[in-house]
Amino acid sequence: MTSPDRDLTQHDPLDDFDPRPLTFQGQTKRVFVSGSGPAVIVMTEMPGISPHVARFARWVREAGFTVWMPDLFGTAGAPVAPGGIGTLLRGAGVIARACISREFRAFAANESSPVTAWLRALAAHAHPLCGGRGVGAIGMCFTGNFALSLMLEPAVLAPVLSQPSLPLLDKAGMHIAPHELAAVKERMQREDLTVLAYRFEGDAFCRAERFAAYERALGDRFVGRVLPDAAANPDAPMRNPHSVVTLHLIDAAGQPTVQARDEILAFFKTRLLD
Repeated sequence: MTSPDRDLTQHDPLDDFDPRPLTFQGQTKRVFVSGSGPAVIVMTEMPGISPHVARFARWVREAGFTVWMPDLFGTAGAPVAPGGIGTLLRGAGVIARACISREFRAFAANESSPVTAWLRALAAHAHPLCGGRGVGAIGMCFTGNFALSLMLEPAVLAPVLSQPSLPLLDKAGMHIAPHELAAVKERMQREDLTVLAYRFEGDAFCRAERFAAYERALGDRFVGRVLPDAAANPDAPMRNPHSVVTLHLIDAAGQPTVQARDEILAFFKTRLLD
């Protein structure tokens, strides 16, 4: 698969997406939409819809899907700058605003962020417009756990958790309410569904304990992939190996991160295409 021709160090105008203001449950959010085919909801990592996140969304679009990419925090299109105190402060500011927002419960284990209800409504909206058997969803980092909560919407058939990092400060915590987790597990067993999950082995934000907790809760319905730290792009602006399909992806044949991307795209095709 060819890489979309964009400079990842520069602001991405997202000019090949249609920005749509969508209102569900009394709240309006901007959602960037592009492509054709079954819907896939791409939920951004911190600090927002970076060029790296947009690149992944374009790969999803090229694979034959309609991307729905909600603008949840940060500045859409802004690049992730190399490390430095200014970068750290800007990133910390976005995280701090998200943490105090009523839509996110960043420190809460065994709870779901309220924004997941809005995202489920988005999935229900997108499915009849795009067709196919259902909707795919991928969350990354701050939103990494959200794809599992989206399984409460019957249209969602292909959930992917990429480096799920909430709850903060609880390495074994699961960011989903217990009754929701039980309902998701029952649905997965009834409909023979699975969830894919990815992390780097040494990721400081998504630890082995979290994957172990999901494995205990979901059994073989949870398919976790752990990549070696050496597979992370050493030139990424973040040193900690973290962002499997965005910042730390090495866009070259045979790379483990590219293999992870291709497995995700194949998962969407298997679950969603008629």
